[in-house]
Amino acid sequence: MLRAIWLLILLVLGVWAALFLRQMGGNVEISVGNTFIGVPVWLGLLVLVVGFVVLHGLLSAWKSLRGWPARLRARRAARHRRDGDAAVTRALVALAAGTPDQARLEIRRARGLLGDTPHTLLLTAEAERMAGRNDAANEAFRLLSQREDGKFLGLRGLLRDAMQREDWPAAQRLAREAEAAQPGAAWVREERAALAFRTRDWKEALALSPPGQLTGHRRAALALAAAMQDPDTASSLEKQALSAEPGFAPAALAVARRLAGEGSPRRAKAALQAAWAASPHPDIAEAFLADEPDALARVKAAETLTHENRTHPESRLVLGRTALAAGLTGRARAELEALVSSGQADRRAYLAMVDMDAVELGDSAAGRMAEAKWLRAAASAPPEPRWQCLNCGTVHRKWEPICEECSTPGRIEWTGGGAAKGGAVATT
Repeated sequence: MLRAIWLLILLVLGVWAALFLRQMGGNVEISVGNTFIGVPVWLGLLVLVVGFVVLHGLLSAWKSLRGWPARLRARRAARHRRDGDAAVTRALVALAAGTPDQARLEIRRARGLLGDTPHTLLLTAEAERMAGRNDAANEAFRLLSQREDGKFLGLRGLLRDAMQREDWPAAQRLAREAEAAQPGAAWVREERAALAFRTRDWKEALALSPPGQLTGHRRAALALAAAMQDPDTASSLEKQALSAEPGFAPAALAVARRLAGEGSPRRAKAALQAAWAASPHPDIAEAFLADEPDALARVKAAETLTHENRTHPESRLVLGRTALAAGLTGRARAELEALVSSGQADRRAYLAMVDMDAVELGDSAAGRMAEAKWLRAAASAPPEPRWQCLNCGTVHRKWEPICEECSTPGRIEWTGGGAAKGGAVATT
């Protein structure tokens, strides 16, 4: 309504202006050389307005004519975009339905209409992989990885393929490139950690494992395994292992050996003594007593080692054995009988009683009776502790960072009591 009112006002003003000019009279004269043209004022103004309108129309027509190819291209591009998006949608439906051949057909149409965009390349790779054409899929992922806007997606696809082929060096390289392309991506960090475990790169596995996820024995085992691989940082890694699990005997032995090699035997002994206080282990006792010059000195050293956990079964066993070796049979019998009566003795304690009665009673009837008694007890006693994989039950001669039987890292622990699950004994 308002526009109609304004239009009416303009028409009224225009008519009024035309009548006013006609009543004014006067002429417009144009003289060019000997040519003279004279027209009324109102007619001159009318010619001027008509000329302006005609000129404006001509210019608009020229501009429209010049923009016609661009408009044609834009319409064609919009049609291609519409048809390409429809082809992409059909390809997604085909992939979800598990029909890779149909998906490949639709993706070819989409690429013809849209070109090699990140989503068409990604769908191409997935369709080719579903169809079992891994080479074609990798080529699409390679093209995708060369684009800045799709580099991470391409590297992720190539990484998955490398891991399926168990090409671990290529997988590690691709994982590092993917992390550089997308810093802080949790998926890349998890894959790098998994690759480090698979390739037994313990130092990288330790660095990539979240502190809350890897604690206690597993972190200690991983740190010690890394120390075995990297002599340059072995000292700090061994200390890290012992800090993660103060009673971890292999770490304590490694730290003690390093301190002794650096000329600090007292600190080495202190490290062993602290580890024994946390978790007594026969290897710790053997290392602690190794440098003693005679049997009596070993008894005194054993007393020093065990003074914080004097009644622990391992403490009683080491005290009884060292006393027996020194000829202190009374002392040895007291320790071993206390261990047996505690109900915590394993096979080693009963075999030590056999040795003690052999020393005290000799080859007599009483000695043979005592030997038979303790051998029967040893046969039914729990076996001695051992290094055992808690994943598959394989028993190992010594600690190793990974169980060669089941390839599980960080699961070999010092266990006692019942027999191994599978009864297998590794020779490592």
